[in-house]
Amino acid sequence: MSRIQYLREQAARAERLSQGGFDTLTTERLKQAARDFRMQAEQLAASQS
Repeated sequence: MSRIQYLREQAARAERLSQGGFDTLTTERLKQAARDFRMQAEQLAASQS
């Protein structure tokens, strides 16, 4: 598995977890983690182009 794939999978996992009915703070942190993982994946993909 490439690093880009790994980051995208972590983003998807964080998004799924954020829908689990946690408190607002946990939900927001999971959503932010998903955004961060996606941004890292996109930056890595762009640097390899």
